[in-house]
Amino acid sequence: MSQILLVDDDVELSGMLRDYLQQDGFSASAVHDGEAGVAEALSGRYDLVVLDVMMPKFNGIEVLRRIRAASRIPVLMLTAKGDDMDRIVGLELGADDYVPKPCLPRELAARLRAILRRSQFVEVPSGPLVVGSLTVYPEQRRVEWSGAPVDLTSTEFNLLEILARNAGRPVAKGLLCEQALGRTLLRFDRSIDVHLSSIRHKLGVLPDGRSCIQTVFRQGYQLIRE
Repeated sequence: MSQILLVDDDVELSGMLRDYLQQDGFSASAVHDGEAGVAEALSGRYDLVVLDVMMPKFNGIEVLRRIRAASRIPVLMLTAKGDDMDRIVGLELGADDYVPKPCLPRELAARLRAILRRSQFVEVPSGPLVVGSLTVYPEQRRVEWSGAPVDLTSTEFNLLEILARNAGRPVAKGLLCEQALGRTLLRFDRSIDVHLSSIRHKLGVLPDGRSCIQTVFRQGYQLIRE
């Protein structure tokens, strides 16, 4: 049973979500301020954190920053409907996905399952994927660039693995969203773009100074071969 931590100062809403998730097969607990959220998220007792942006003491963005400084636990952000800035900042800081509030408990549960399915998936060992200076170890869910480890979130790893398996040819954003996030790409959704921007920042560059991840006009993204 997956352990879910809800961090939200709305006691009534988080109680409702907790009860729904428990009825839907999860084990869920809730805390109601950012300080307690960081402490619980880093306790090692949870598989995934659902984090509201607007909270007292320090907000969800600061909570996420502190979590990511010490852990790669999957994090799903709850953001105000239409608040693109919080959404983008959250993704840039390493959130795995987001759900706008108010949200349907059923949609939240589906998003949680998609994230957990991708973060906990273990393949039969088949050897590393090597593309130039990049080495991806699917069974260990780790990445190296020129032999040095690269610290990626679960979603970032999923995206890079898909690109590595399709190195040399473009992959559509819709397909990346379905396979890496487990959901359909929505209109005006920049999640994939933000995640890939973060991956580019974490990886090295090619000898000519270019990123190894290139945008292919109207086709998607491509991991190029050196």
